[in-house]
Amino acid sequence: MNDINWDFYRTFLAVLRSGSLSAAARELGLTQPTVGRHIDALEQEIGCQLFTRSQQGLLPTEPALSLKPYAENLAATTAAMQRLASGEFGEIRGTVRISASDVIGVEVLPPILAALQDEHPGLELELSLSDSLEDLLKREADIAVRMTNPTQESLVARHIGEIPLGLFAHRRYLERHGVPETFEELSRHRLIGFDRRTAFIRASEDRIRADLPDFPDMKDIRWSFRADSNLAQLAAIRGGAGIGICQVGIARREPDLVRVLAGIFELPLDTWVAMHENLKSAPRWRVTFDALVKGLLHYVRASAA
Repeated sequence: MNDINWDFYRTFLAVLRSGSLSAAARELGLTQPTVGRHIDALEQEIGCQLFTRSQQGLLPTEPALSLKPYAENLAATTAAMQRLASGEFGEIRGTVRISASDVIGVEVLPPILAALQDEHPGLELELSLSDSLEDLLKREADIAVRMTNPTQESLVARHIGEIPLGLFAHRRYLERHGVPETFEELSRHRLIGFDRRTAFIRASEDRIRADLPDFPDMKDIRWSFRADSNLAQLAAIRGGAGIGICQVGIARREPDLVRVLAGIFELPLDTWVAMHENLKSAPRWRVTFDALVKGLLHYVRASAA
């Protein structure tokens, strides 16, 4: 097999993710015929068909699915090399990619990162928002803010502390429906929760069962508003849709968000900042890591005050 052009793998990934040549062409800034030629060339090099046509678009074959993780590793490595090349060694400039949950990324990090760039204008920050854990060892991200203890070896991790979560509702909702005083009364209210029981949600349920045995079983709760997005749930609370779980530090900024059952419900959200140990001596990653630790420590302390 000849050396295969990396562009072919990049195109292959775009088609795999989008399901069509035209969508991949728009994503990559190429023409549709060029995308088609890349796929044809890759199929010729590896000796098998990668996609079949259907009414739903291009469907990956078994060989395509087998290639996917290797192509993703290539993409992550290439992106990491580009970020490394974007800076000058010894100077605080270049690209740093940060992974965080959507709520942390939207509601907590912006002022921390703005202050960091005020101090170091040469920094270019990429913020990847997802509740899934991006692999720091594969350099899918340079630094991650995580709500679980990083267990991978070769990581530098700093424990920030526990962000308190509470039950909140908009003042307008409580004026219409009343304020619950017990868990039994809470179960009769409109409640905001998740649509799917992910691993994180199951772990949270276990924590609630252990710490709050009188709290209703999550499987038995009739959720009036369900969304997998934490930001959508937060928007629903702000919009007066019902009672939901929110970070205490975020709710404190808004006088119209009222905490309910404060004396009997609080869920701690363990928080860490982590990066690959190979980056700890590089100035731009070190200052970004330190700025995240400092800013999040201040946020956690203010939330707990």
